[in-house]
Amino acid sequence: MTGYTLLVNPACGGGSGAAAAESVAQILRGAGHDVEVSPTPGVRGTLDLVDAAAARGDVIVLVGGDGTLSSLAGRVAARGGTLGIVAAGRGNDFARMLGLPTAPAAAAAVLLSGSPMKVDLLQVTIPGDEPRVIAGSAYSGLDARAGEIVNTVRWMPLRLQYPYSALHAVATYRPARFEVAVDGDGAEYVGASVVVANSAYYGNGMKIAPSAAVDDGLLDVVIIEAESRRKLMQSLPKVYQGAHVNLPGVHVRRGRRVEVTASPHVSMGGDGESLGRLPGLAQPPAIVEVLHEALTVLA
Repeated sequence: MTGYTLLVNPACGGGSGAAAAESVAQILRGAGHDVEVSPTPGVRGTLDLVDAAAARGDVIVLVGGDGTLSSLAGRVAARGGTLGIVAAGRGNDFARMLGLPTAPAAAAAVLLSGSPMKVDLLQVTIPGDEPRVIAGSAYSGLDARAGEIVNTVRWMPLRLQYPYSALHAVATYRPARFEVAVDGDGAEYVGASVVVANSAYYGNGMKIAPSAAVDDGLLDVVIIEAESRRKLMQSLPKVYQGAHVNLPGVHVRRGRRVEVTASPHVSMGGDGESLGRLPGLAQPPAIVEVLHEALTVLA
C-alpha cells in the first residue's frame, strides 16, 4: 500500500485545485491507499509538509501549476522523494512537457500506475540572493515582462491571459544589451529576450525551446534579437509551434551552465514567478545551472 500526500494550492486555476484534489484523493482511497490532503500553508509550512511526507515515504503530489511546482521540486529532490503532479494551474507547462493529463481521473491513473522517471531541474543564482531551484525555464527581458503582466490580469478569461500579456509586453518593450556565456563561451546580443530552458514549453503552451528535453543534462538557451514591435507581433504565433527558432534573429545554444547580464537592468522570471532583476554588464552575472536527474517524477 502506497501513501500519498496531496499538497494543494487553493488559489491555482481560479480555485479548481481543491476540487481536483478531492476527486483524485477519492480514487486513490478507493484503490486502498492512504491519502493525506493538505492546502499549501505558505512557503515555510509547505516545505515542512514535504519533509514530513518524504520521511514517511509517501508519494508527494502537487495539485497546482508551474509556480507551485517550482517552489516544491527542489525540496522534494533534496529529500529523495517521488513527485506526482495533478496539473491544476493556469499554464501547466511542465506537465505538458511530461505528457501528463489534466483531467483528475486520468491524473489519478498516472499516480497509481505511472513509472518513475528522473528529470533535470535548474538552479538559478542571482548575486546577493539565495539560489532558487525551478523546473521549466528561467527567462529575462520581454518574457519576464509578460510574466509580470499575466499576474495582474487574473480577472480575464484564462484563454486570453497569456496572449494578452504577450502582446502587451511586445507593445511596450525596449531592447536590452545582453551578455550571455554558455559553458564559458560568451557573446553579446542586442535583444528582446534570453530564455534558459529545461522544458520546451512556457507561457501556457508556447514551444519556446522545441529541442529541449528534461532528462538530457543540457539547457537550451534561446536568444531573440531586437526587432521592431510589428515584427515581434507578427512572429509571436510561430512560438506556439516552435517555428520561431528558424527566424534569422533567433539563436539557440546548448550547455550546462549559463551566465547572463544585461543593460539596462531587466526583469528575470522563472516558471511564472518573479526571480528579480538581471545584474548589469559590469557586475557578476546571474547563473543558471542544470541539476541532472535531480528529481523523480511519476509519468
